[in-house]
Amino acid sequence: MTANFLYNVWWKDQAETEQAMEETHNRFWKKVLSYIKEEDLSNLSVFDFGCNQGGFLRFLYYEKPFKNALGIDLARQSVEVANSRKGNLPIQYEATNTPEKYENQFDLAFSISVIYLIADLKEHASKIKKILKSKGVYYATYTDYNGNPSLPYMKKKIDENASIPMLLHDLEDISNAFLEEGFNVGIRKMIPDDYIEINSNDRFFRSLNDRIQYEYEQAYIFRFSLKD
Repeated sequence: MTANFLYNVWWKDQAETEQAMEETHNRFWKKVLSYIKEEDLSNLSVFDFGCNQGGFLRFLYYEKPFKNALGIDLARQSVEVANSRKGNLPIQYEATNTPEKYENQFDLAFSISVIYLIADLKEHASKIKKILKSKGVYYATYTDYNGNPSLPYMKKKIDENASIPMLLHDLEDISNAFLEEGFNVGIRKMIPDDYIEINSNDRFFRSLNDRIQYEYEQAYIFRFSLKD
């Protein structure tokens, strides 16, 4: 992917806006935070890879205030929205595909449901390593939909409406890309700790059983940490 590969919005179907998607993510963001080890972020610089409209960093700041943060995305219009909403929060958003220019600037990094859009995992691991400080940590969520009966429908919907197609990585491929860059690699299943909210108009799953399979068997969070 070239450095100037940018687009206006990731999701092109105007009937399902990026704003509508953001509004459904709060519960998932809260779930992500329940899996991170770091309690006090007040002295940490935070990075969000694939920030879209910037909602996660704003959510994170109100839950666990940090020193400062940068969110990047390929979607120009989404980044404009993010910057218009940050108010006085210590956050900047940028449309770019070259995070490595911020070398050694971040203590903690996140990507929320982004890995499945990244074609070159080794390049991604290298870029994340460059932006992190010594002992830096990167959390990345990933769902291994292989074996889920809704996968063909889901992939077709994403490929038709998204600016980047859906990729089906193997968990070992993700792990190995970061191991080769010298990271410690940890992984956990993200199992629900509460009732799952059911929507009869689910956008991606064709049955409740498929949704349950995702929730209890296929959702993961990686913790990549740089060695001393």
